[in-house]
Amino acid sequence: MIKSLILDAAYFLNTSKKYQSFKNFFYNILENDKCKYKRYIDIFMILLIFISVGVLIREVKHHVNDYLMFFSNYVISIIFFIEYMLRLWVNSSVSEIIVKRAEHDTFLLREVNLYKAFKEIAKVKLSYMASPKAIIDLLAILPFFHELRLLRIFILFRVFKLFRYAKSLQILSSVLATKKFEFFTLGIFAFVVIFISSVLIYVMEGNRADSPVDTLFEALYWAIVTISTVGYGDIVPVTSEGRFVSIIVIIAGIAVLAFTTSLFVSAFTEKLEEIKEIKTIENIAKLKKFYLICGYENVAREVARKLSKSGHNIIVLDEDTQRVENAKLDGYTTLNYNPGNKESYEKLNIDMKKQLKGVLCLRENDVDNVYAALTIRSLNKDVMILSLLNNDANRNKLEFVGINKIVYPQELVGLITKELVGKPVAFEVIHELRSEDSDVIIDEIGITKRIVENFPTVGDLNNKHYSIVLLGVYKHEKDRFYFNPLDSTLLEAGDYLLVIGYQVYIKEFEKYLHTRVHDD
Repeated sequence: MIKSLILDAAYFLNTSKKYQSFKNFFYNILENDKCKYKRYIDIFMILLIFISVGVLIREVKHHVNDYLMFFSNYVISIIFFIEYMLRLWVNSSVSEIIVKRAEHDTFLLREVNLYKAFKEIAKVKLSYMASPKAIIDLLAILPFFHELRLLRIFILFRVFKLFRYAKSLQILSSVLATKKFEFFTLGIFAFVVIFISSVLIYVMEGNRADSPVDTLFEALYWAIVTISTVGYGDIVPVTSEGRFVSIIVIIAGIAVLAFTTSLFVSAFTEKLEEIKEIKTIENIAKLKKFYLICGYENVAREVARKLSKSGHNIIVLDEDTQRVENAKLDGYTTLNYNPGNKESYEKLNIDMKKQLKGVLCLRENDVDNVYAALTIRSLNKDVMILSLLNNDANRNKLEFVGINKIVYPQELVGLITKELVGKPVAFEVIHELRSEDSDVIIDEIGITKRIVENFPTVGDLNNKHYSIVLLGVYKHEKDRFYFNPLDSTLLEAGDYLLVIGYQVYIKEFEKYLHTRVHDD
């Protein structure tokens, strides 16, 4: 009967969307760095840690307000206790373990053995509780269970919890963890030196009445102070043998410090690129809007330069190390990721819908562009993708993967050549308009709901007052461009105005469109 109830409960919890969603929520805010709410939880917990330590320092020589003391002793401890239990809960799924055991036994046509399931649950939970972070969490809530003043020093263990919340401290611990064996060897060496030198100095000076070394603890204290090269000078050997031991310990201490320094330096040197990458990804996550350029070759370089000059944010992805270095030298935020690999975008941790203005697949290889576009489209169906087409035979493949805009350089060159041969003056005008040295530019102005409310038709725009030439209107709903539209043409939100004029005039005109209040 009890077994049946346990199995029913396990299956219910394991298949309940509401329960799993509830559990995932707590998992994300506690463990998932990609969750936007985790940051606020971390800041809140760090604040509680500093309040605890502040109260501990304050109460040494001053009276602490009873409410603040209650808050530090009980409220913060209860919050940490709840956090500890939540982490223990989300660390593994009890219901899933029971269900797996039940299905395993059922498949083998034997009775479900809940004892093995509970044994596995205990093993998984104890494994988590024995982890360094969980032990620190447990020690941090100990003052809650004990009123003894001595145990209040356990509050300081809350400081170690900063390793859980502060990203930079996590990076530091991960870097040092890569040299675990070397640090262990160093620790053994230092322990042997301290142990031998403590015993030696105690044997040589312990029986001397004029020696400050009277106990083994004082000998140990002297050995640690000497090997660390601190040298307080409160305990000094008085015998020649003791001073000879001091020389050996000082030399060994220098060796230990040199070894320790080299370990830190080598660990950080090896992890430097990874640390930079983590920092770059964090900075990218903060960008509101940017263009993602896949591949960094000649065309991409030119496009990136023009977009950057226009004030757009650019992120470059390329799997080639040399091209990545080129992009970095040109001053762009670049990651050595394969644009055709799904893991690259998972590492990026970006919201494609909100952050991406568009993806530009600009490799001079159609296959790479197709792979990059396919990967991006599998992650987001709506993001705008523009791709370079290098061989016209591959046009159908690019269209098939859902690329919005295809740029075929040879087609453009042919069009420009035709204009240059047939209408050289007109070409020079267009060329001058697109020249970077010209103050006259062609620009797009997006139509918003506010603009439509104040300027319902083209005739209401008053663009001539700002010396702006309106080339036409792109109607978003109809996906059609209307050249030289009539004054009665209705404007709709989502449309674009294509205008020509001096840059400063266009900016003033755009500002006027967005700020003018309609006069009824």
